[in-house]
Amino acid sequence: MNLLRKKSISTLLAGSKEGYSLKKELGALDLTLLGIGAIIGTGIFVLTGTGALTAGPSLMISFVIAGLACLFSALAYAEFASTVPVSGSVYTYTYATLGELVAWIIGWDLILEYLLAVSAVSVGWSGYFQSLLGGLGIHIPVAFTGAPGSVPGTTTYFNLPALVIVLLITALLSVGVKQSKKVNNVMVIVKLIVVLLFIFVGFKYVKPDNWHPFMPFGLGGVFSTAALVFFAFIGFDAVASAAEETKNPNKDLPKGIMFSLLICTLLYVIVSGIMTGIVPYKQFEGNIDHPISLAIQVAGIDWVAGIIDVGAILGMTTVMLVMLYGQTRIMFSMSRDGLMPKMFSQVHPKYQTPFKATWMLGIIAALMGSLIPLQELAELVNIGTLSAFMLISVAVLVLRYTKPDLKRAFRCPGVPFVPILAIVFCGFLILQLGAATWIRFVIWLGIGLIVYFVYSRKHSKLNKVNE
Repeated sequence: MNLLRKKSISTLLAGSKEGYSLKKELGALDLTLLGIGAIIGTGIFVLTGTGALTAGPSLMISFVIAGLACLFSALAYAEFASTVPVSGSVYTYTYATLGELVAWIIGWDLILEYLLAVSAVSVGWSGYFQSLLGGLGIHIPVAFTGAPGSVPGTTTYFNLPALVIVLLITALLSVGVKQSKKVNNVMVIVKLIVVLLFIFVGFKYVKPDNWHPFMPFGLGGVFSTAALVFFAFIGFDAVASAAEETKNPNKDLPKGIMFSLLICTLLYVIVSGIMTGIVPYKQFEGNIDHPISLAIQVAGIDWVAGIIDVGAILGMTTVMLVMLYGQTRIMFSMSRDGLMPKMFSQVHPKYQTPFKATWMLGIIAALMGSLIPLQELAELVNIGTLSAFMLISVAVLVLRYTKPDLKRAFRCPGVPFVPILAIVFCGFLILQLGAATWIRFVIWLGIGLIVYFVYSRKHSKLNKVNE
């Protein structure tokens, strides 16, 4: 039982060129827009309101702290993604450095992260979509507007808009990354225009007095909020999942990862500053699901409200698209290694996509979003992401020590200090999460270990090689 058996870098690269290969369609600009598509969405249009209640105007500092944790991890991601341009992101990198069991744990962890992220965002998307329809005088029957029990005092059966949007995204992803790329790029450009519109219009209505007190809940509020709004940054790691479909991964992957993260962090800080400058933070009580719209209403510039709703809808659509994309590619890699059933790595002969895996995972995410109130599970997504970021940093340190002469297209600067900083920052944020989150996380990992020892260990390709 060699639980720490590793897959060599040469084997990983060779496997990506065999019969399970994916079509190369993405360049540096596509990857940057892919990252922005995954990051800007729920973070700006929903979590800024939640963060304002727990940090006040110092929400800007919370975003900087969360962004720094991501930045240090992003440098580690960039080194691996350019050196080992294989689908699977941190799961693949861990397999090559820390061994199969650790790789399985992080892969299992990422399955939960991405599925819950897609499902949770679909619920937020549904709320904005219903708001937009309501403004046009169109109303969906109440019974089909939310998961059972999600609206107190009202009978609801399932969230129809959440179900439909995830299925539509699944259909788009299943027919090809080229088509998905075009749709994502257009929606990302539109939502960036919307965010910039809010910045340029809202800046005039900022009242500096609303920034006092700047830190009403002290450093504790800043740190706990940083752990919460970290959810706003998940997605840039999905860029690494596109390694195998990138035309020039050695150069384009680091650019895509770093550019998307830096652009989004800057926008988060500016938007949260303007938002808390327009609206006193206490007024977000009861309005945390549409904080940007609230700021527009308080400023009295109603003509922008409808545009903001459209931007929010497009923003969340691209988040779901990229997160489901990343999910299918990680499952694809785990299946190709034998840790998951073979069907998850079967590529459609016409579309050159993991067709069956895309539809299976898309249907699961759609059902979860339509039947389960998932807003409270944002912390569970965070703990999984932070764990992945810590492991990728450990993996860089291990590979630098074990294979110092390995050709690296991009080298993480400041090793070992930058990876250690990533571990410290992410570890600190994990400690800010609640006990209930830890319990759920441990239960999920327990189920994953059972699956590994019952199925995956025996079917692993490395196990067959060693027989």
